[in-house]
Amino acid sequence: MAFLHRDFVFRQLFEHQSSTYTYILADAESREAVLIDPVIETAERDARIVRDLNLNLKYVANTHVHADHVTGSGKLKTMIPGLKSVISKVSGAKADVFIEHGDKIAFGKFELECRSTPGHTNGCTTYVLHDKGLAFTGDSLLIRGCGRTDFQQGDPEKLYEVVHAHILSLPDHFCLFPAHDYTGQTMTTVDEEKRLNARLTKSKEEFVNIMKNLNLSYPKQIDRAVPANLVCGIFEAEAEAK
Repeated sequence: MAFLHRDFVFRQLFEHQSSTYTYILADAESREAVLIDPVIETAERDARIVRDLNLNLKYVANTHVHADHVTGSGKLKTMIPGLKSVISKVSGAKADVFIEHGDKIAFGKFELECRSTPGHTNGCTTYVLHDKGLAFTGDSLLIRGCGRTDFQQGDPEKLYEVVHAHILSLPDHFCLFPAHDYTGQTMTTVDEEKRLNARLTKSKEEFVNIMKNLNLSYPKQIDRAVPANLVCGIFEAEAEAK
């Protein structure tokens, strides 16, 4: 997906194995850019698009320590000089830049506001681009759903509270872009999720009961992904290079 704005560059990219969305955001004038949630298998594609669009990629940011894929942050850093990785300070993962609630990530004339939205993991962050009415919600809020809360510091009560406080409190017209979708959808809005989200429209008690009884299978890549993502995916990138 590409939004047509004269002053703003936006790309939504997809990795099929883990159904992960990667996002490129850039200031069209300065060409400074941020990339959100890369996957190691598609890092070369991402670097190629950055070059094709003549962008200066300043930051590669993860919304959290993913359990379903290895981040492409480490690999991208080997391909793009000066690139800095970003993740929440409380995530426990390695990065060049650690963020906390309320911090800003600047690129050109734009900036992303970092909103702490834990509950899926303790380090989950939602990145909000107020100038364009966009928010990148990671696994905290999915289209008509949300991330699981049964592992990796999961806490359904906390997730319910922060999603309502820091995501669904945004203006109704804001577009929400998740880290994943498994039904072929690409985005949603605050208004849609306030009306139609099958879990988060319930009371907190109902939500907690739903989340505690999902009985989901163990993520296929978790034993590979989590250790790698705690070190910015670097040892996976090094293994690929050998």
